[in-house]
Amino acid sequence: MTAWTQTAHAISLNELTGADASSGLKAALEKGALTAVSLLGVADGFMGNDKVRIALPGYLNDAASLLKKLGQGKKVDELILGMNRAAENAMPMAKDMLVDAVKSMSVGDARAILQGGNTAATNYFSSKTREPLGHKFLPVITQATAQVGLADKYNAVAGKASKLGLLKPQEASLQTYVTGKAMDGLFWMIGEEEKKIRQDPIGTGSALISKVFGALK
Repeated sequence: MTAWTQTAHAISLNELTGADASSGLKAALEKGALTAVSLLGVADGFMGNDKVRIALPGYLNDAASLLKKLGQGKKVDELILGMNRAAENAMPMAKDMLVDAVKSMSVGDARAILQGGNTAATNYFSSKTREPLGHKFLPVITQATAQVGLADKYNAVAGKASKLGLLKPQEASLQTYVTGKAMDGLFWMIGEEEKKIRQDPIGTGSALISKVFGALK
């Protein structure tokens, strides 16, 4: 056991300076956020992960099963693949905004997050970046989904289904739906990375992260 590992176990949260707590948390947040983006922002980052893979929403998912039985499975599969590829294409755009959210964090924010639950940092990210990220993602996802042959048909059918109460309003537009799901996937993945850091801070290889998160044990 190294000296800094022993320190991580010996120190308490109250003994941490505000600067250490803030710096350690910022380092952990940036690491977790950038890892999440790198995992999702590649081919099959969404499509190959059943935890974040974007499926058609409820009513349309049921209709897709029927279409597959009628021999239209290839078109449905192309639509689903196109939705996931669009989300993957948008992910790298999140890096700068997530890093900026980390840099703007106050010492008070840091302590509240450290003393919060397993995804307190992820919730902070979501509150600070979800809306602006949506505006940033939407044009990229719109451009990507425009290349999918069924995109217009999705919007026509989903618009009618929404008016009948079969779909939520945010599911009536393919672009809006995929944008929302892309952000859901991003924050889910950041949350998973945050849990890993909280459970095994030493595994990050950072003395400062270990010192700060080790104080929570």
